[in-house]
Amino acid sequence: MPGAETTVEANGDLAAKAAPLIGKLVADQVASKLAAADPTLWGAAAESEASIRLSWTTLHKTSRPLIGEIESLREELRSEGVDRVVLAGMGGSSLAPEVITATEGAALTVLDTTDPGQVADALAGDLQRTVLVVSSKSGGTVETDSHRRIFAKAFAEAGIDAASRIVVVTDPGSPLADLAANEGYRKVFLADPHVGGRYSALTAFGLVPSGLAGADVARLLDQAAAVAPVLSADEPGNPALLLGAAWAAAHDEGAEKVVVATTDTGSPATLTGFPDWAEQLIAESTGKQGTGLLPVVVEGPDAPGFADAGPDATTVAVGRPDGAARIVTTGPLGAQFLLWEFATAIAGRLLEINPFDQPDVEAAKQAARDLLDDPAKLEGGETPSTVDGPVQVFASAGVSGDGDLTDVLRQFLATAPEKGYLAVQAYLDRLDDASAALLRTELARHTGLQTTFGWGPRFLHSTGQYHKGGHQNGIFLQITGDPENDLEVPGRPYTLGKLQHAQALGDGQVLAGHGRPVLRLHLTDRAAGLAHLVRAVQSAG
Repeated sequence: MPGAETTVEANGDLAAKAAPLIGKLVADQVASKLAAADPTLWGAAAESEASIRLSWTTLHKTSRPLIGEIESLREELRSEGVDRVVLAGMGGSSLAPEVITATEGAALTVLDTTDPGQVADALAGDLQRTVLVVSSKSGGTVETDSHRRIFAKAFAEAGIDAASRIVVVTDPGSPLADLAANEGYRKVFLADPHVGGRYSALTAFGLVPSGLAGADVARLLDQAAAVAPVLSADEPGNPALLLGAAWAAAHDEGAEKVVVATTDTGSPATLTGFPDWAEQLIAESTGKQGTGLLPVVVEGPDAPGFADAGPDATTVAVGRPDGAARIVTTGPLGAQFLLWEFATAIAGRLLEINPFDQPDVEAAKQAARDLLDDPAKLEGGETPSTVDGPVQVFASAGVSGDGDLTDVLRQFLATAPEKGYLAVQAYLDRLDDASAALLRTELARHTGLQTTFGWGPRFLHSTGQYHKGGHQNGIFLQITGDPENDLEVPGRPYTLGKLQHAQALGDGQVLAGHGRPVLRLHLTDRAAGLAHLVRAVQSAG
């Protein structure tokens, strides 16, 4: 049967616990109603939002006209010698294209950062060969607008007509759509407004940058189309029903975390970066009203937190089966996108939450704006409680900042509650400071805590919702650092470095306001500070 190569398997114990939920879902015709965009599936309170957020269920059909438009523009650009694609986007506007192009082996430079060094590296590429894709559903995303302003200036200074090198993806009627029309940008792709950002992988947000970079987006839609009839069937064998019900059944038993790893590393079918895309989908969709599923992305099935997962976590392998996994999902990328979207929406029904809103995301954005509006508070209102070499320590109320860095870390980690989690949030350059990601492995190994790692401010558009709205048992380790060189944002009263700093401080303030422990470690020398921090983590264990 079409789509049969896309499967979900749960181990015997979990499958047995999910079976009654699946039976109820089948009886209630949830799969077919979801495929038909029935907004009543999540209760009266969610109906208004759901009624304008369900067009993703048919994108394998409705996105077809984009294929020719994308290919035509790609050929145009290449005839002009333009073959380097840079994407400015956050959250749903960047995560899917990054997975698609990495899986396909297509070159795409993704800017979902406010780190001046990382943006400067992107600017240092060959601008004569560069097209910038500016993607924002709302049209007002501050990070993306900053990238657009910086690149427009750089194009102009290089003697390039900036308007001819900027392509826009946005919703109809957004401020960005209006700006693009006024500025005469090369092309504007208007996405389906009835699809939320985290469900937008198969809209223009996922397909345009990926297709311009050379990915086969028609095949992606074919893969989704093949599995769609299976996912919409009210049958016990529907893999989306099993995946959503298994998550919910495990959650009912206290497994509030979903640990995700790809297990086909090295094969041609590897879905490179898929867990990072799934992270936003699950966290933003379920993490609210004090409940939800925290996705924990790990380096592989042998990583700390996967094989040794405790009863507070459900392990999911994406790819070939793995003995430590309670759930295994298989299938090509386009089909997996649709499968996980269906399963997440179904889990939302079982958890009795609205999977289409994100009520706690705005708080951190507002806190950052408030700091940018008060430069004195941003630049001069902080005094570290401890300085240990290249690391300055800033601790929230209730978190001790005394002693050397090892002592501080020991005291901070001791604040984690039973079955809590540790979130490492690095407001750094995810290319030049890539070694920071090793902290997840080290901390998970030494603490035994389920440990997430996020690059800031990227994670604010994914797990940031769960941190404030989900289970309130997290502790938060922020890592910030002095940039070697800062970048002005044309037409704005702040630099990228100041924006990045405000985003870290703003989110930390909101988390502390929720009563969560926050420890910020500021690196006055990034390379030396990271090395010092790794040694302190190893000593603290």
